[in-house]
Amino acid sequence: MDQRLTMLSIGVKDLDIATDFYETKFEWRKHKSSNKNAVFFKLNGFMLSLYQIDELSEDATVDLKSSRYNSVVLVYNAESKKEVDELTATLRDRRVTIIKEPEKASRGRYSSYVADPEGNLWEIVYNRLP
Repeated sequence: MDQRLTMLSIGVKDLDIATDFYETKFEWRKHKSSNKNAVFFKLNGFMLSLYQIDELSEDATVDLKSSRYNSVVLVYNAESKKEVDELTATLRDRRVTIIKEPEKASRGRYSSYVADPEGNLWEIVYNRLP
C-alpha cells in the first residue's frame, strides 16, 4: 500500500454550519464536485470532505455518533476496483479489522472500510475524482 492520503472525510452534525465555517473563517472555496450530501475542498495534494454524519455512518456501516469509531475518516483513493479488493484482502491477511467488505457504494464509488487499533476508519475507495 502506497504511503498517500487522498482525502480526509469529517462527519459533521450540520453540513451547512460546517461548510460556512470553512468558507467564511478559512476562506476556502468549495470544489465543483460538492453536492447536497457532501462538500469538498481541494487542499495541497488531497481533498477535505464534509459529510452529514448520518450519511457517513451509513456509508461506513457504523454509528459514528455513539460508537468507538471516530467521525473522521481517512481515505485512500485506489486506482481501480481491483486495487480496492486486493488491498482489503492484504489488510485482512495482516489481521486488520475489516469494517465493510468492498462493494458498490453511493455516488458511483466502490469502497471498503478498515479500522486502525485506535478506531480510526480508513475508506479504501475507487472513485474518479474530477
